[in-house]
Amino acid sequence: MGVVTGGVSCVKYLLFAFNFLFWLAGTAVLGIGLWLRFDKQTEGLFQVEGSPTAFFTGVYILIVAGALMMVVGFLGCCGAIRESTCMLGLFFMFLLIIFAAEVAAGIWGLSNKDKIVQELKSFYVQTFDNYINTGTEALKDALRAIQYSLQCCGKTGTAFDGAPETCPKKEGTQVLFTTSCPAAIDDLFNSKLHIIGGVGIGIGVIMIFGMIFSMLLCCAIKRTREVV
Repeated sequence: MGVVTGGVSCVKYLLFAFNFLFWLAGTAVLGIGLWLRFDKQTEGLFQVEGSPTAFFTGVYILIVAGALMMVVGFLGCCGAIRESTCMLGLFFMFLLIIFAAEVAAGIWGLSNKDKIVQELKSFYVQTFDNYINTGTEALKDALRAIQYSLQCCGKTGTAFDGAPETCPKKEGTQVLFTTSCPAAIDDLFNSKLHIIGGVGIGIGVIMIFGMIFSMLLCCAIKRTREVV
C-alpha cells in the first residue's frame, strides 16, 4: 500500500472519488428500480394481465444495473485505496461490460422505439377499457400510476372518457380538456429522446475516463512494485 506518488497519487484519489460517486449512483438506480417494483402506485402494473413487457424489462434492468454499479463502485474504491491490481482489473472488466451493455441498450432502444411506444399505448388503452368495464382496484391503481406520472387523462383527454377519479387534479377548462395519455406517451419518447440520449452519452464518457484512470493506476502500481 502507498507505493504510488506524485501525479499517479492524484489519479488514485480521483479514481476513488469517481467510484464513490458511481457507487452512490448505483444506490440511487437500485432504489428507483425497487421503488417502481414495490410502490403501491405502480405495483398494480405487475398484477394486470397484458402489461407491457417493456415496462417489466426496464424495471428489472434498473434493479440489476443498480446492484452491479454498487459492486463495481465498491471494487473501484477498494482497488484505488488499497492499490490492488486485482480489484482494479475486475473494476475495468465490469465497467467495460456495463459500457458495452449501455451501447447495446441504446441501439436496441432506438431501433425499437416505435414498437415500444405502440406497445405502451396499446397497454394503456386496454387497461383503461378494462377498468371502465370492471372497475377493478388493481386497474385503477395502474391507471393512476400512468396518468399521474405523465400528467394526462383518458384516451382522448376530454371529460367524456370517464374514470375522472384516476386523473390528476385539474382546474378551470383543464377539467374538460387536457392532454390524452396516448399523446403524452408519444411526447415522452419524441420530445425527451435527446435528453435521454445526452444523459447516456455523458455516462458513457464518464465510464471511458474511469477505465482510463484504472488502467493508468494499475500500470503505475505494477511499475513501482517492479522497481521496489
